[in-house]
Amino acid sequence: MLVSRIVSLVLRVAEFIFAAIVLGLSTWFLWQRTHSYVFLPYGRIIYVVIISSLAILGSLFSMIPTKASIASYGSDLFFTVAWFAAFAVYADWYRSFNCGGIWVWNGMTFSGQCGRWSTNQAFSFLSAITWCASFVLGVITHHRLTKWARTEGTK
Repeated sequence: MLVSRIVSLVLRVAEFIFAAIVLGLSTWFLWQRTHSYVFLPYGRIIYVVIISSLAILGSLFSMIPTKASIASYGSDLFFTVAWFAAFAVYADWYRSFNCGGIWVWNGMTFSGQCGRWSTNQAFSFLSAITWCASFVLGVITHHRLTKWARTEGTK
């Protein structure tokens, strides 16, 4: 049980950090859109800002070390799906940029815009993975606790 608590706390801290990075970059995109009149996907950015804000709150509340915070895998599943959707939203928009690709190097630019979008995509994906790992840990912990409670009650 101690190992699952430590792993859960490490995952929650990572979720908080990743969501804070995505929130910071996304709000920078919103600031840039309002001050520089750059065409950016406003609705997509608002979605990611809302998800990252909720994820920050969810990870803070889940850092409280209780059995319920480890085994509350319903919210973990919600945030997993929401973060994968955020990653897909950014990946779909990123294709329209002229930032090059893995094998296409002639269109590559070294402006901050491409790097920020790539960073936002990467941390959205990392956040989805950490929420997914928290979900799996929650399912395992919940079933281990209910199995332990059933066997203790029959003696």
